[in-house]
Amino acid sequence: MIPNKIKEILKKQHYIVVGEHSGVQICRWTKKSLLDEGVCYKEKFYGIKSHQCCQMTPAVVWCPNKCLHCWRAIELTLGDKLTGKIDPPKKIVDECIKAQRKLLTGFKSNKKINMKKFKEAQEPMQFAISLSGEPMIYNKIGELIKELKKRKKTSFVVTNGLYPKKIKELIDKNQLPTQLYISVNSPNEELYKKFHRSSKKDAWKRLNKSLELISTIKKKRTVVRINLVKDLNMIEPENYAKLIKKAKPMFIEIKGFMSVGFARQRLGYEKMPYHEDIIGFSKKILKELRRLRLNYKILDEHEFSRVVVLGRNKKELKIKKI
Repeated sequence: MIPNKIKEILKKQHYIVVGEHSGVQICRWTKKSLLDEGVCYKEKFYGIKSHQCCQMTPAVVWCPNKCLHCWRAIELTLGDKLTGKIDPPKKIVDECIKAQRKLLTGFKSNKKINMKKFKEAQEPMQFAISLSGEPMIYNKIGELIKELKKRKKTSFVVTNGLYPKKIKELIDKNQLPTQLYISVNSPNEELYKKFHRSSKKDAWKRLNKSLELISTIKKKRTVVRINLVKDLNMIEPENYAKLIKKAKPMFIEIKGFMSVGFARQRLGYEKMPYHEDIIGFSKKILKELRRLRLNYKILDEHEFSRVVVLGRNKKELKIKKI
């Protein structure tokens, strides 16, 4: 399904292509955690273990958007539909774990490795379904989440919000992940079109529908994620606040753009906001949320990753065991 030319590029980027359409790549924070050099902000905020996190995707080169800030080679996108042989969820999970173990093999010879963590890392307990592409394109995403739940593994799914029918299906079938993210990187439709360059003509309408849908999810972990690019989308905090009000998420992650991977060809290092810029803009959004009578506050921050998390209650941050 994936042309050999693209597979070779992914291989050079240290991906392992799993089955027909999925992929795995070791996160830098997994590596750092194994060497006791720090942990991902998601471990600090939510309690997942960085060394046991599998960063994967069931649609490695498929997405309806070609976002300016995306680290993947968006020029190699294969469209927004999976065609041909579709892998079942069980196979994807099994093969992702095998791929994770293979990618970790070289760490064993590192004298600085924490061997206790290395042994634990052989069985990832958290799946970050956000590596590349749009996970909702995989029609069996709900069954994939269900398979992970059956194995007592947590899952974070990050979607661009352009598949509201799929989100509705996850809600109706009780197949929601441990934490469901919707990316909201533009405060208005005009900037959205420039920033995301979507193939969906009604992309803005679809995003807003998805935000409305997640507001109906009660007592579940939902997140609006805002990725800020200096001199591009750090504007109109009042409109971000209106979009957040529409979604009523449990948490809001506000993160600075990182000029990494293929994003460096589109946006340079000068577009990376500093942590104090993220704090400052977050406070502007909080001010607008208070005007809308929404009681959010800064719950935690991770300076190295230039990210803050907003919410109502810090006690809700840590994930309960499933």
